[in-house]
Amino acid sequence: MWNYINIKWGDLSLQHENELLDVWLSLSHIHSSLNDKLEQALLKNFDLSLKEFYVLNFISNSEDRELRLQQLQELVGLSQSATSRLVVRMEAKECGALERHICEDDRRGIYTRITELGENKYQRALQTFNEVLQTELQKVGFKSEVENLTKKLFIAMT
Repeated sequence: MWNYINIKWGDLSLQHENELLDVWLSLSHIHSSLNDKLEQALLKNFDLSLKEFYVLNFISNSEDRELRLQQLQELVGLSQSATSRLVVRMEAKECGALERHICEDDRRGIYTRITELGENKYQRALQTFNEVLQTELQKVGFKSEVENLTKKLFIAMT
């Protein structure tokens, strides 16, 4: 399936000496593949990237349905400027999913909150996200492959 341990191209067989790395690469590939499929579905159906979906998720599930931009940056794993650009795009009239405001207590703090439009988009996108993820996780051999790689990862550590 996604196993890097014995990669073969034609007659060429690459045997990796570091099994821990091989197992980690296999798990990383599974993760990347799932992310790609999720992002394709979100872009196609809602014009949302996976990072934008995560932004809506984090804000929708936060207290008061708002987060400081710095908190959001840490949760999404983007730089300050990339987070700011992402929020600006999501505030734009074409999307309208977020809106920013200044913190009443600390004028330096900028918060972003989810709009009603953004919440509706998030709830619909969440259904698609869950459907795609369930479909991928239920594919034949997926569970056993992940379990096998996880066991190998911990065995290789010893």
